[in-house]
Amino acid sequence: MEIRFYRELKIPAEPGVYFFIKKGPPSLGLRRDKKILYVGKATSLRTRTRSYFDARLFLTRGPMIEKMVADADALEWQTTDSVLEAIILEANLIKKYQPEANAIQKDDKSFLYVTITKGDFPAIITERGHGVYGPFTSPASLREALRIIRRIFPYNTHTPEKLESLRGRNRPKQSRNGEAWIASDYLAMTGQRGCFEYQLGLCPGTCVGAVSKEEYAKTIRKIKLLFDGKKGRLLGVLKREMAASSKRQEYEQADTLKRQIASLEHIRDTALIKDENISTTPYALCPVPYRIEAYDVAHHGGENTVGVMTALLNGEPKKSAYRKFKIKSTVAGTINDIAHLEEVLRRRLGHFEWPLPQLIVVDGGEPQRRAAERVLAERGFNIDVAAVVKDERHKPKAVIAKKSVIRAHSTAILLANSEAHRFAVNFHRRQSRRKLITKSTKH
Repeated sequence: MEIRFYRELKIPAEPGVYFFIKKGPPSLGLRRDKKILYVGKATSLRTRTRSYFDARLFLTRGPMIEKMVADADALEWQTTDSVLEAIILEANLIKKYQPEANAIQKDDKSFLYVTITKGDFPAIITERGHGVYGPFTSPASLREALRIIRRIFPYNTHTPEKLESLRGRNRPKQSRNGEAWIASDYLAMTGQRGCFEYQLGLCPGTCVGAVSKEEYAKTIRKIKLLFDGKKGRLLGVLKREMAASSKRQEYEQADTLKRQIASLEHIRDTALIKDENISTTPYALCPVPYRIEAYDVAHHGGENTVGVMTALLNGEPKKSAYRKFKIKSTVAGTINDIAHLEEVLRRRLGHFEWPLPQLIVVDGGEPQRRAAERVLAERGFNIDVAAVVKDERHKPKAVIAKKSVIRAHSTAILLANSEAHRFAVNFHRRQSRRKLITKSTKH
């Protein structure tokens, strides 16, 4: 799609989703079939779509997205009342149309989905690769969206086993005269406070019997309506329930419903806006900062193998961009650092929503450097690679890279490598401890 066609569009500066479309040939002279190439969400549709026509698109989004924009011959959009609704709508549309450019961003197993479990008090959880609602392209945005939803409609996240354990511990006993305490009275008298989420008002009290199965089922139905993109219908349900509660003089319940209606009509999703701005707008609005990414793999004799990515922005660690990877291609007891490094790089390069670096740093020597360059070449990226060679005490001994890169960034290269090593070792230790605890509880 050429920029001159984009400039003719009057795209609003509102939240919503946008579609890059390729039109097919006329069918029997009546219509042209449309193929959706890509679906994205935006805080501001105007700002977000404009970034696709920036001269630095290849650098910020990679060759596949650049090709997608070139192949598209139309851009359409749909506004939403909030960023939260845009996130949900994007997931529903990706699931419906399965656009090619969205599909190649990651293998399907790396997308997050929302699942509602079965049982009397279903939990709402996130899973990778499968679920009822999704796929959601940004884990951070999904987590924040769920936090917003949970503040409006408190829900349970405990497994059935955990919930039964909590309910057994907190279950009201009979009083001396044989009558059962009301849950709230019992909690006040005994000091039982339920789970931490209940104390924060994020759980309705499924763990202490503070909510009935029927009332909780109503909450789950409302959350389902929200994830189905039916906010208007949900508001209608809430307003009818509020009117009925007022008629029965259940004013406390009516007030709760009134607050839920107000929250839905005026969703405060500033955290979602912040997340999108961080991840997508700096390159469109200011000169490209120099980003270095460093990678390392850690294991103990081939066990509990993990990989990490750390990032420096203009020479300073950007810890919010650090990432962890559980190695999938390993066989217990085997060591293949080259293959593990290649796996981490391939998975990282599948995340088109992450800004691309100008320099990649790997731990090792010429074999690791060649492995990184091989992965970059197969994905169509031209990014400098530096390798940090260590001595027998695992101290930096030499840097293998272009002379110009070493002269300009030697200090930052060593800092990035040191951060990657520290991050990898800590992650490996945590994984090993977790596995050891799991084994001990089974025996």
